[in-house]
Amino acid sequence: MIINHTYPNGIRLVLEKIPTVRSVTIGLWIGTGSRDENEKNNGISHFIEHMLFKGTETRNAREIAESFDRIGGQVNAFTSKEYTCLYARVLDEHADYAIEILADMLFHSTFDETELQKEKQVVYEEIKMYEDTPDDRVHDLLSQASFGHHPLGFPILGTQTSLETFAPDVLRNHMAGHYLPENIVVSVAGNVDERFIEKAGAVFSDYRAVRSEQPYVKPEFHPGKIAKKKETEQAHLCLGFKGFPIGDENIYPLIVMNNILGGSMSSRLFQEVREERGLAYSIYSYHTAYRDSGLLTIYGGTAADQVDALYETIFHTIRGTLESGITEKELHNSKEQLKGNMMLSLESTSSRMSRNAKNELLLERHRSLDEIVKAIDAVTLDDVHRVARDIFTDEFSCSVISPYGELPKSLSA
Repeated sequence: MIINHTYPNGIRLVLEKIPTVRSVTIGLWIGTGSRDENEKNNGISHFIEHMLFKGTETRNAREIAESFDRIGGQVNAFTSKEYTCLYARVLDEHADYAIEILADMLFHSTFDETELQKEKQVVYEEIKMYEDTPDDRVHDLLSQASFGHHPLGFPILGTQTSLETFAPDVLRNHMAGHYLPENIVVSVAGNVDERFIEKAGAVFSDYRAVRSEQPYVKPEFHPGKIAKKKETEQAHLCLGFKGFPIGDENIYPLIVMNNILGGSMSSRLFQEVREERGLAYSIYSYHTAYRDSGLLTIYGGTAADQVDALYETIFHTIRGTLESGITEKELHNSKEQLKGNMMLSLESTSSRMSRNAKNELLLERHRSLDEIVKAIDAVTLDDVHRVARDIFTDEFSCSVISPYGELPKSLSA
């Protein structure tokens, strides 16, 4: 059972009691990420996430780490395009202690100048590591090609140039404008009961912030093309197609279609590109849904002199899907796989915590598993074919990282 509670200051709590486990996962979700940045402060959301671990008014960085180590807990954080999350997984008996520390990190971090300069070096290294991972970096290039100068096209990590501008007051001012009570969700899943609502209220209900009106500009999809030269063993290719926003009625037909196209080992892309032609080890597709937009991505890695063959094979597979459609067997298998994956993924408190938080933060509603299963089962062949026609048009984006730094010949001609 999921319990929702809103504190007087606007902070929301979502609690799911799971009495069959001995763990509790607590996540503090803030509805802000790299999409709320500009070119000058790009990366500030991610950097604030790092600095939350670097010391508060009562604990230094080592003491924060030791606080979780001594109770056998795990603490971590991440930043995305549209939200930031600070979370911990602990034994149920330590849930009260864990939420006190998390709240201390979120509301009382000092952003010490010495720690800030050291953490800049850490993030510099993180950026360099990312640059050395072309199969990840090519996805960032696709976002840039797809969304242009809109913040959704910015890298979450930022750049070395933007990091240089970060100072304690800059971080505090950004938090004051975006870490608003109504923009914070506390998600808890595990062996806890309703009494935890009062405990969380004791550490969260006093938080206040002045609302700052932030421009929220809907992105326009751009069929951009970007190629980057880099000495790599493989060429990395991404194709992007305009998708659907989170909560759109077409989401379920889309995920069924995507699963058939490139979401599994039995998918058409995997079978054609890897099994039949041996063009790639890694080939897959996925859809990313944002608040007001979406992007369907197809990725493949191949030898530098096989980019054209990979590109043509991908579009050959897409054309086959559009012209011949999918079969009843593919539709059935895709639905069963999606339902199975969903059920299996929710067997951990961490997964349930994340699911509930995203539903509350992005959708402001919670669909039961039975409702989701019903929605997946309701998808028809006509639904999948209609969505495929909507997605796969002549308007698409492309990114390539390879030793030659060239787009596929049919694009660059």
